[in-house]
Amino acid sequence: MSDGVDALVVGAGIVGLAVAEALARAGRSVVVVERHAGLARETSSRNSQVVHAGLYYPAGSWKARLCVAGREALYARCAREGIPHRRLGKLVVAVAPEEVATLERLRALGTQNGAPGLAILDADAVRRRAPAVCAVAALDSPATGIVDAHALALAFAAGAERHGATLVLAREVIAIEKTPPGYRVVARGASGAHESIHAAAVVNAAGLASDRIAALAGIDVDARGLRLRPCKGDYFALAPSAPLRFEQLVYPVPGAAGLGVHVTLDLAGRVRFGPDATYVDRLDYAVDPAKAAAFAAAARRYLPALQDAWLTPDQAGIRPKLQGPGEPFRDFVIEEESAAGLPGFVNLIGIESPGLTAAPAIAERVASLL
Repeated sequence: MSDGVDALVVGAGIVGLAVAEALARAGRSVVVVERHAGLARETSSRNSQVVHAGLYYPAGSWKARLCVAGREALYARCAREGIPHRRLGKLVVAVAPEEVATLERLRALGTQNGAPGLAILDADAVRRRAPAVCAVAALDSPATGIVDAHALALAFAAGAERHGATLVLAREVIAIEKTPPGYRVVARGASGAHESIHAAAVVNAAGLASDRIAALAGIDVDARGLRLRPCKGDYFALAPSAPLRFEQLVYPVPGAAGLGVHVTLDLAGRVRFGPDATYVDRLDYAVDPAKAAAFAAAARRYLPALQDAWLTPDQAGIRPKLQGPGEPFRDFVIEEESAAGLPGFVNLIGIESPGLTAAPAIAERVASLL
């Protein structure tokens, strides 16, 4: 880590790498510092890999605006660069008549946000599209898709490096000191040795550690409401021998803490169920096999043939949420902190879903702030 760069990005997840590429493309000298020994090791690689259409987020919010802009940029890049993806669509299913009103609200909100082609299907149309699904109606979202998140992260990294950015792995940021006209950032390597770098600007894209990085810069994260509330989501895989086939994603109507236990597909056609939502006080990625029964019960609301024995533990991810249990919607925090006496310091906090979809648009927003 050498002294004197225009911008230091903390975190080499998909969002941090996208930001690094956008800044480097704009002619900035950029260094990305990542505490893990590889790229995209936390939230970026432990999710459904879904490209969201923009159904769920309040109109005008950053989540809505950046999801829609990022979706189109992401699909265009995947097509241009051969990044594996499929725009396979999704059904949000209502299993009881009283849930149909929720589908109507989602259609209206999604249309307002810019999600294209939304339509309500009746029970017969749902049965033709997904024979295993039992529902009275469904919202069809044709713009929803899936992407190889690891390949996407590598594409952003390659783009950043192509424009001159440097990626520094296995370095944990332990101090940030304001030293006008910028910041001195100290990182600790795997050997325990300390290194420092001076940067005119710092972008906090540290995901699950973003509140800690903000605090290192001198921000009172509790007073500002920036303390993260990590929320774990487990996934279970469907046995390949199970007699259930899906051509698109299938979601229940959304719940209080997340989008519910839904059917996701990967690019090889493997089926997973999840995630659930459990607030946690430590980062633990183990999946309890005993939860299979609860997952199956949740999914049986719309998949009555599903059997507990068909599910096996898969992966877990942890969402960097800002809202705690029962609390109202919280938007992405994307803020340049001049008002807090930290010019050139940009916080990206609470970048949960649809952060993967929104990453290209988040990057352009950060570039515009610097």
